[in-house]
Amino acid sequence: MDGPEVALAANRFESQQNTRSPLSSHTHTFDRARGGFKALIPPVHPASRRETTPNDAIWPPSMAPPFRLAVLVLVIVVVFVSSARADLVISRADRKVDLTSHIVRVLSSLKVENAGSEPASKVLVAFPNIQAKNLAAIRAFGTEGKVKGLSSVLPIEVVEPSGAPPELTFFSVSLHKPLEKGRILHLDVLTVFTHSLQPFPEEITQADSQLVVFQDSSYYLSPYPVKVQTLSIRLPGGRVESYTKHANTKLVDSELKYGPFEDLPPFSYNPIIVHFENNNPFAVAKELIREIEISHWGNVQITEHYTIVHGGARLKGEFSRLDYQSRPYVRGVSSFRHLIAKLPPRAHSIYYRDEIGNISTSHLWSDSKKTQLEIEPRFPLFGGWQTTFTVGYGLPLQDFVFSSDGRRYLNITFGSPVEEILIEKLIVKVVLPEGSKDIDVSAPFPTKQWQEVKYSHLDIAGRPVIVLEKPDVIPEHNLHFQVYYKFSNISLLIEPMMLITGFFLLFVACIAYMHTDMSISKNSPSFLAKLQWDEVQATIQQIQGIFDQCLAVHDKLETSLHDLSRTGDTKSCKAARKAADAQFKELAKELKPLLTSVQSSPQSYQIWPKVEELVAKEREMQEKLMARHSTVVDSFEKKLRGQDIENRIASQQQKIGALRQEVESLLEYLSEI
Repeated sequence: MDGPEVALAANRFESQQNTRSPLSSHTHTFDRARGGFKALIPPVHPASRRETTPNDAIWPPSMAPPFRLAVLVLVIVVVFVSSARADLVISRADRKVDLTSHIVRVLSSLKVENAGSEPASKVLVAFPNIQAKNLAAIRAFGTEGKVKGLSSVLPIEVVEPSGAPPELTFFSVSLHKPLEKGRILHLDVLTVFTHSLQPFPEEITQADSQLVVFQDSSYYLSPYPVKVQTLSIRLPGGRVESYTKHANTKLVDSELKYGPFEDLPPFSYNPIIVHFENNNPFAVAKELIREIEISHWGNVQITEHYTIVHGGARLKGEFSRLDYQSRPYVRGVSSFRHLIAKLPPRAHSIYYRDEIGNISTSHLWSDSKKTQLEIEPRFPLFGGWQTTFTVGYGLPLQDFVFSSDGRRYLNITFGSPVEEILIEKLIVKVVLPEGSKDIDVSAPFPTKQWQEVKYSHLDIAGRPVIVLEKPDVIPEHNLHFQVYYKFSNISLLIEPMMLITGFFLLFVACIAYMHTDMSISKNSPSFLAKLQWDEVQATIQQIQGIFDQCLAVHDKLETSLHDLSRTGDTKSCKAARKAADAQFKELAKELKPLLTSVQSSPQSYQIWPKVEELVAKEREMQEKLMARHSTVVDSFEKKLRGQDIENRIASQQQKIGALRQEVESLLEYLSEI
């Protein structure tokens, strides 16, 4: 039966119960005498509906089908009669549900008695399919005796008992030895569920707290009779919007307790809904690619590529950075700003970056027992927001790679070091050294496996890569796995020998080059042309030096005018002009033979026009400078006003500026030759 058919059948069942609310308190028991399912429905006063469950009108239709499906499941359970169910009795069942994170953990402590005449070797555990599809991990621990002692891990697997309805998923816990008649088994079943907390409302503003809904049964869904049972739900704190109230229900601090309930038949069911505040990080990794590269030179390099999304209620409206910075615990309480990654104790060379570059907002604490990395993205994550980043670090080889029976093996954890993160798709790549062979993988849970080849520096045949893929990875999957392989120490010498050979050939080539005369004949036209061009370049550099001196003299004339405007000393200004005129004449004498040399060289046919233009512009600028200088000095001697002086030299000043730019451009052109 698929989802739409289940919902349709549930609606039919609900329509038959038209005098009752679908979210009212129900107690469903299996009636063997009538061979059917009996619903015992206590009356619910309208005024107490808000206390019992949230108002039907505020719940979207998607919230109701899990309980409707459970009702249908239990109706069909009538056809399932198990001999194991008839022989075993659960004298006490205590369930503890942890809702402090977005990953729901349920610990069911069962006290199982064998009331039959035959030994029992298996114990069945049942879940509705609507709940089993979100089951990420299940483990069983058991010990036999009247007093609970040290438990041991028990094998558990999915089974399909004969006559079992398809709407239920059954697990079989295999005992180490059969449970004899009258004996007691203390069985602890730990189950971890993902996507079991549904945000409601599904969209909230930046200032709102995040409210979520949890749905379950206050009765333990057991294929065996249960004498006494209790349910304890641990909440993260904050306000509790509403919760289902049955008999023996109380809320103490952040813990919601149901029961004790006594003498319940198999498959008893009592739906509950808890609507509460949960602002803890809903960190969901859409994909995590974790690469583990082994180097027998002493290092294991870990590189983790994350794609993280906030899996809680989506942000409605715009994000205000101002509000968030001023009051982050009020205006951004539903967001999370950082994640904590617990790395191995001797991790080194740790980096944290994204597509832009290194992220400097991370923090690292390290001691002899642990290394803790605080990962802080560039921006806070609200519901529906996504970010990508990379974390890398190195580990000592001797801490994670060992030898046994002529083989080497890597022993390292499988999942992510980040706390309380749900990984929807985890890909672990183990890159072995080149030359590894006879590769085997031992993982504590089923994974999809295949092999690839990676080429790195100085590789010839490539490095074998073992790829493991698993969906819905939670912190409980962060167990050790092993990769066994054979590797010869001789293979370590391949890359150093390649480097030695490469350097040796390079040195031989250098020696051969140094002892080979590859010079061009001094009588060849190309060699003569090169010599002439070198002479032209040297002459051009000398010409540039002379013009740089001319520009320096220009600057001195400018300085003398500034001093004149400050002191009014015309004699000093005239002396500066006279000295500048003498320097210009000396520089002109030095320039004349250089210009003749460039003009006569056949290699300077492209450069000579620019040199001529440079000489002409410089001479014109000298004339303009001298004229302006004389005008200013004459004006000061006549004691004209400053504004009159500016008007007399305005045109000259503009022309001098233009000429200066042209001269500097020509000098820059010659310097690039």
